[in-house]
Amino acid sequence: MHERLIREVVSEHEFIMRRFFERNGEQLEQAISLLVRALQGGGKLLLFGNGGSAVTAARIAAKLLGRIERDRPGLPAIALPNDSAAVTSIANDYEYGLVFARQLEALASKGDAAVAISISGHSPNVLEGIRAAKARDLPVVGLLGREGGRAKELVDVALVVGAQKATRIQELHVLIGHLLCEAIETEMFFRRE
Repeated sequence: MHERLIREVVSEHEFIMRRFFERNGEQLEQAISLLVRALQGGGKLLLFGNGGSAVTAARIAAKLLGRIERDRPGLPAIALPNDSAAVTSIANDYEYGLVFARQLEALASKGDAAVAISISGHSPNVLEGIRAAKARDLPVVGLLGREGGRAKELVDVALVVGAQKATRIQELHVLIGHLLCEAIETEMFFRRE
């Protein structure tokens, strides 16, 4: 009954995935190097996004704090959307557009790196978060969708999933997040000489 829909979704996902990895090999290498350099230097990763992107930020942070596949020391990563008290108090006392920027102002230290996640690349609070990170000299990886939006021009490395549907973009963001975590874990703890 749903066979046609299933085939269409899987086919669309495979096409978008293949196209992303064919076009973004260099950017992935740069993102991995940037994030590993921050962590090896004693920094932490600060991740942020809205809605499904907030969940992706939390997933990446959890995998770094815990593990992907193999036991190893935890890596410092904070998903800024997870602190509901901070998010709601900043939104109430200032404005929603500053919920990530204010946290970055308070939590970011020299040597840290940020990961900004946005389907459109136009979310005002994500853009303000990127600006706050850059003002503190943090390198920023953008996990973006569609054409990358304004965020593409602000980040140091843009990983843009060139699709229009939010669901397909989010699926790839989860895969890319897992890939980044596995690459970081391997590079830092299991690299074969």
